[in-house]
Amino acid sequence: MIRIDNKFSLKQTVYLKTDRDQLPRLVTAIKVCPDDLLYELIQGTTSSYHYDFEISESADVLMTTTN
Repeated sequence: MIRIDNKFSLKQTVYLKTDRDQLPRLVTAIKVCPDDLLYELIQGTTSSYHYDFEISESADVLMTTTN
């Protein structure tokens, strides 16, 4: 049996730490890789895969006000 310890849940709203606009994204898939998990995030019609260290549960207000 495999135990998967995911930091984010499906359908959870998250933010990319490097996104200057701090647009909300939705977790739509979790891909199990040999060494880590990848999260598929959707923003509008665009989807992308990211590691958990690139993602935050809350928007970084300083990112939007300083850029």
